[in-house]
Amino acid sequence: QVQLVESGGGLVQPGGSLRLSCAASESIFIMYAMGWYRQAPGKQRELVATITNRGATNYAYSVKGRFTISRDNAKNTVYLQMNSLKPEDTAVYHCNANPPLVNWGQGTQVTVSS
Repeated sequence: QVQLVESGGGLVQPGGSLRLSCAASESIFIMYAMGWYRQAPGKQRELVATITNRGATNYAYSVKGRFTISRDNAKNTVYLQMNSLKPEDTAVYHCNANPPLVNWGQGTQVTVSS
C-alpha cells in the first residue's frame, strides 16, 4: 500500500508563506496526476490544486495566483508553495492522487492567524 507523508505546515501570519511537501513511498505512484486537498474544521475536504504527470496544473479559484503546485518525480515528491496566506486558508492539508486512490495520510496543519 502506497503511503503518503505530508509535511511543512505550521502557524503563519496573514500574508506569510509556507511550502508543503508530500512524499510517496513508491515511485510508481508519483507518475499519477496528483492533488493537494484541504479540510477546514466543520467543512468537507476540497481540492485546491492539481498537477498531471506531465506537469499541467490547475487551481481552485480561492487559491489561484497565490498557490503553486509542483512535482519532482525523481524524489517521489509533490510540493505546494503557498503565498499571501489568508486566515481562510487554515486547514489540514493532504495530498493524494487526483482522483484519490489510496488511504489518506495524516496531513499537515496550516494555521493562518495573527
